[in-house]
This record gives sequence, C-alpha cells and structure tokens, in this order.
Amino acid sequence: MISQIGEIAEVIPHVYVDTKCEEVDQIFKSNPKLQGVVVQSGSQPVALVMRARFYQRIGTLYGYNLYMGRPVELVMNQSPLIVDYSENITEVSKLAMAREEEELYDYVIVTTGGQFHGVVSIRNLLLSFAEIRATIASFLNPLTGLPGNLTIDERLKLSLTQETFSVLYFDLDHFKAYNDIYGFKEGDKLIQATASILRRNVSQPDYFVGHIGGDDFIAILNDFAYEEVCNSVIRQFDHTIAAFYSKEDLERQYVVSENRFGQVETIPLVSISIAVVTNEFRQFSSIEEIVSESARIKKICKKHKLSCYYTNIEKQVNLI
Repeated sequence: MISQIGEIAEVIPHVYVDTKCEEVDQIFKSNPKLQGVVVQSGSQPVALVMRARFYQRIGTLYGYNLYMGRPVELVMNQSPLIVDYSENITEVSKLAMAREEEELYDYVIVTTGGQFHGVVSIRNLLLSFAEIRATIASFLNPLTGLPGNLTIDERLKLSLTQETFSVLYFDLDHFKAYNDIYGFKEGDKLIQATASILRRNVSQPDYFVGHIGGDDFIAILNDFAYEEVCNSVIRQFDHTIAAFYSKEDLERQYVVSENRFGQVETIPLVSISIAVVTNEFRQFSSIEEIVSESARIKKICKKHKLSCYYTNIEKQVNLI
C-alpha cells in the first residue's frame, strides 16, 4: 500500500527566481494541462507559481507590460507547502487542507534530501488519501473500528514466533437473547461498549486487541500477564452491563424470552467469558492449534452463568 507522499509525486517543469515571467508564460502555453511550475534556487525549491494566479496578475490592465519582462519572483508564492518524500500521505493531506483558501488547490512540493523531487496535485493527494482510508477500513471492523480477521491472523502468526504469548478470546454469553429483546441497536451499543473496555485494558504498546466479529473479540499479549487484564475486563464489564438493562430485568437478574419452540424461558443477563491460551507450558505450531484449544476452553467457560476466565494451564475456573 502506498503511504509516502513521494510515491505519488510527478515531475513538472521548474524555473529559477531570476527567470522572466515571459518564459513562464511560454511554459504554460506549451503545456495546457500544467497547473503550476516550481521555482528553484539552485537545486532547492523555494517557491511556486500556479497558472490561475499567474494569469490573474498578468491579465490586469497593466499587468502584461508590468510583469512580462521582469523576474518571476514578483508573482510567485514564496511560502508553498514543501514536504519530504517520506512524509505520510495522510499527514500531508491534513497540512494541505489546512492552508488558506486561495492556496488550497496549489501543488504540494516534494523534496528528497532538500532537493526538488516532484509535486503532488490536490486531486491525486485526495484520491490517494481516499484509497488509503478504504484499504485501512477493509482491515477494521466497521462497528468497533478494531482490527478485523485479516490483521488478527497476521498477529496470531507473529505470536507463534515469540518466546512468550497469551491469547485471550472474549465471548459475550446470552448476547443473542439480549439482542432479540432489546433490539439490534442496543446490541450494537453493547458490542461497542465491550470494545471500549478492551481498549482500556489491553493498552500496553505491544499488546493487540481485535474484533473477530459479532460478540467475539481477541487480545494477544507478549507476556503471561493475562490475570490482571482478565480481572479488570470482567470487573468493568459487569459494572457496565447494568446500564443496558431495565430496572426490572436488573433486579431479577434475568430476562424472559421465547425460544424457537415457542416456550417461555428465563435467560441470565449477558456475561463475558474469556478463554486464555498461553505457551507457558505448551508449545503451539500453528494458529489452528491455538484456535482449537481456545474453543475447548471457551466451552468450559460457558457452563458458568457469571463472567469468568479459564486458562489452558489451570484446570479450574476463575470467577470474579
């Protein structure tokens, strides 16, 4: 994926500060699609002359006679946006759109080692920015903004190469019943609230949190410090979930729903199960092995009505 501004730069004609305006006029007439020329001092770009403003100045009542035989420095923009080749396209887009209105559509000048490399038009800049945003979005879950399955798979592969790792799979129990009773909008809010809790608690720079889909999430730690993360997530989730139920449902600690056979049943409030897989006492050779082990552990978690976590190294359920 293209990310550096220099990768989309194009070469255009350049002139020097003592170049006469009549020479710039000839360049524009010879290149009808050219929107500007760069002004250099030696090999360094110092200014910019855009076609529209050039002819605005030249086209005044006395402009032609006043400027044509004189240096271009009289009509050039002496403070154009100049960026290095390695600058991020997204950041350059922000700088470009923050310019004064009359300069908004000016070329962005790109340099390499201080020397002129090329320019980027606003059209190409915005198209590239939109492409980057679309590419990034394809890797993110649209509901939570967390990395999705493509990125998750890459991080799982990376964990297999690490000396220590803990993979935490999060699943909301009884979420379908909640969604059926309170509606998908409230269900989406609960999913987003869960994502926020995970972001807050899986916050170390080298940690990772992703959204598998629906009510399933994953976190990958590069250590065995999962207990603190699990305890904190469960504590905050159980506190947060109260705001998602009516006073009546909250007091009785269950909801009443009709199953697919038309039978009325009581279903516990939504809780969170966390299946933890580490390589502390067992080595894994593939992602599939990690996924399989987590599925086994998750089944054990789901036997309990309360939020809990269970690990592949402790043969006991950890309840908060």
